[in-house]
Amino acid sequence: MMIDTHAHIYLPEFAHDLDAVLQRAKDAGVKKIYLPNIDATTAGAMLRLSKSQEGYCLPMMGLHPCSVQQNFEAELNTAEAFLLDHTYKFAGIGECGLDYHWDKQFVAQQKEVFETQIRWAKKYKLPIIIHSREAVDDCIALIEKHKDENLRGIFHCFSGTAVQLKKIIALGFYAGIGGVVTFKNGGLDNVLTAEHLPHIVLETDAPYLAPVPFRGKRNEPSYLQYILTKLSEVIGVDEKQVADCTVRNAEQLFGLS
Repeated sequence: MMIDTHAHIYLPEFAHDLDAVLQRAKDAGVKKIYLPNIDATTAGAMLRLSKSQEGYCLPMMGLHPCSVQQNFEAELNTAEAFLLDHTYKFAGIGECGLDYHWDKQFVAQQKEVFETQIRWAKKYKLPIIIHSREAVDDCIALIEKHKDENLRGIFHCFSGTAVQLKKIIALGFYAGIGGVVTFKNGGLDNVLTAEHLPHIVLETDAPYLAPVPFRGKRNEPSYLQYILTKLSEVIGVDEKQVADCTVRNAEQLFGLS
């Protein structure tokens, strides 16, 4: 069994075959799928899916850094209104963080928004799901600034250095390992070892970052098995042991164990 800790299968890319996608995930041994939000435009679809697949698809609420623009305060208000609505039970805060890849126009606002969501994670005692594209060090610094016993979470789509991974683990956070581990020049084969296994969770980031042999195509949760197989090979640990440990890690993080 496996847990996909990060998938956006509520997006339009899955509109025509979502039932089949879900069935393939279940057939592949994916026992739960966590759904991080992007912004106000995606919350409705995410919540509808989590309601129709209650207990299997679990919603998280946050504001993605790539959606941080002039209207960021309104976006934050919308997200927190959902968090305050007891109709919904959210599993985490996110996806949030920093992204320096596409556009640096709103970096200052991204940091403000990220810090707000860090405070939410502590206030609501929920794990935080961190997007850190080309911004891992800055994300680590902000987590260090706010760290206490109520702050925990995942550095989603980890593809950083051994030094960065050591800092993430020291903070009590997990590294989310996805399709990048299967990429020829992904670099994780030179970073990850068996000793990191207690600090790793699995994810797909569907529909993005499909693993080899599907690279460049739409990703989906059933492809988690390819990520598991490659991670097992990279760290030299039996697949079942990797699956069992990453499930335990996810259950511990999300308070299910």
